[in-house]
Amino acid sequence: MLADYHVHTEFSDDSHEPMEEQVKRAIALGLHELCFTDHVDYGIKKDWTEGDIEYRGGDGIGTPADSLEPLANVDYPAYVEKFRRMKQAFASEITLRCGLEFGVQTGTISRYEELFGRYEQNLDFVLLSIHQVENKEFWNQEFQQGRTQKEYNERYYQEMYEVMKAFKHYSVLAHVNLIGRYDKAGKYPFAAVKDMVAEILKLAIADGKGIELNTSSWHYGMDDTMPSRDILHLYKDLGGKIITIGSDAHSTKYLADHLQEAGEILRNEIGFAKIYTFEHGEPIAHDF
Repeated sequence: MLADYHVHTEFSDDSHEPMEEQVKRAIALGLHELCFTDHVDYGIKKDWTEGDIEYRGGDGIGTPADSLEPLANVDYPAYVEKFRRMKQAFASEITLRCGLEFGVQTGTISRYEELFGRYEQNLDFVLLSIHQVENKEFWNQEFQQGRTQKEYNERYYQEMYEVMKAFKHYSVLAHVNLIGRYDKAGKYPFAAVKDMVAEILKLAIADGKGIELNTSSWHYGMDDTMPSRDILHLYKDLGGKIITIGSDAHSTKYLADHLQEAGEILRNEIGFAKIYTFEHGEPIAHDF
């Protein structure tokens, strides 16, 4: 089973790739399934219906408008409608699934509850991500600023656990150790956060949720998988079974990147017997 379960399109604020181009590329690569998971990040981004959308990118001087990125969430009606057309148009060539990536924070849970309630019938899959904490992002070091390496790592995992306790409308946890990708202080010892991660994974397992193996670690030059092999082993040792693989591709260049290699790691190194896909929120097990 070759399935990419973390893919972005023009409906994400940081992607310009048309949905149909991702589908065509997936078919050319021989994928069996493709799941779109475009971004929703309440707290730092607006819905299009709220108006006054800000744009970022470039130097602000002479920057082409089509190269700027809107600080906006998915245009939900347009997204659902285009997905419906793509699913119908390519039905004989590939299975398409409709998902979203929820960048939840403790202070934004109510907005995701409302959003999920509106679109539950349209969704096959939801990624739960911690992209920011206290409306502060990781990529620009705003969240890390003023904190020690110990403090920002622990605060990140604390936020994840608190969100998971209160919010249950998701399928799998995305890139569990994402904070490590932006840690300029170097690799933080897993032993220092192992107990916190274990509690997160136990809660996910108890709730019938899964985790993903995010293959973007390869093109970002990370020295381990994301989540790390330590986390993957811990998840399996705790009884975790549900796992998806996603490229986190924002363009066709990285679609299905290292998908087969990731599957081999899960099967041969970690010992997973199955890989999972989702339909209408229900996990489906497949042989690798």
